[in-house]
Amino acid sequence: MTRYIDVNDLKRLLASTGVEPFMLGLVDYIESDYRRWDEFQKSARVANHSPDGVIELMPAADRQLYGFKYVNGHPKNTAQNLLTVMAFGVLADVDTGFPLLLSEFTIATALRTAATSALVARALARPDARTMAVIGNGAQSEFQILAFRALLGINEIRVFDTDPAATAKLIRNLSGVPGLHLTPAASTADAVRGADIVTTATADKALATILTPDMIEPGMHINAVGGDCPGKTELHPDILARARVVVEFEPQTRIEGDIQQMPVDFPVVELWQVLTGAVPGRENAEQVTVFDSVGFALEDFSMLRYLHDLARERNIGSVIDLVPAPDDPKDLYGFMQTAAAG
Repeated sequence: MTRYIDVNDLKRLLASTGVEPFMLGLVDYIESDYRRWDEFQKSARVANHSPDGVIELMPAADRQLYGFKYVNGHPKNTAQNLLTVMAFGVLADVDTGFPLLLSEFTIATALRTAATSALVARALARPDARTMAVIGNGAQSEFQILAFRALLGINEIRVFDTDPAATAKLIRNLSGVPGLHLTPAASTADAVRGADIVTTATADKALATILTPDMIEPGMHINAVGGDCPGKTELHPDILARARVVVEFEPQTRIEGDIQQMPVDFPVVELWQVLTGAVPGRENAEQVTVFDSVGFALEDFSMLRYLHDLARERNIGSVIDLVPAPDDPKDLYGFMQTAAAG
């Protein structure tokens, strides 16, 4: 039998744990999987692009489990009252191929993206970082803020979006979080000035320049979340040229990340190398670091493992007949006829 977690099940699960404690547990799963990088079969996601968006499949597997996510990215969807990103995920047993879990993954993707951002910032940002600017206040913004608060204790946040309604939504949603101070800014430059960490989470599928070199100060950590497909960027290339850039899976990020603007031999460091201690993250207090985040299937695999474990532990979700279970596995037709007659 396959465990099924729908949107309401995931909401109940988050209510039972709390969003920030859930994030902390998820960070542990993601870090654990990145630390055993060589155990995984990895590939860049399979993407089908259209003029207005992209639909992707994202697989990853170790020796025991196989996971994949279906996900889209259509920035114009909000004009039709649809989400920009929608997703579902599957976790299966490698030995048999049996699907163990079918899960909602739209909220789950927002959670794992934020958890990964905070995990990387813990490794790259200055230890004394206390303030963050969030540029782009759409569906991802609250998750980013809560993840950085939970993992790094960041409570001073300056926020900006070209759509004032998005900023108002963000402030309204997080107004009751104890100790969290949100300050709306008049512009990107105003938000970024003096910030220790800058998160960009914009949605437009465009070669945009959200941050320019004049905005960058020594010692900043930049968490570039929005540039995540070909033809979609957020950072001026001169920022990348002067920074230490960390990526998830280099072959994928070369195509989809902000480094798509750079020469093919532009040096980057993969995240697993930093988390295992194979190479240093931040090398000095004045260095500018960039996480060129595009989202990698290993993070979805970690989330699927985490959801599967938590849902069984807390008995959340339902058990469904996703695949047939005939008495004679060689007689699928007979099973179908019996089921139809019943």
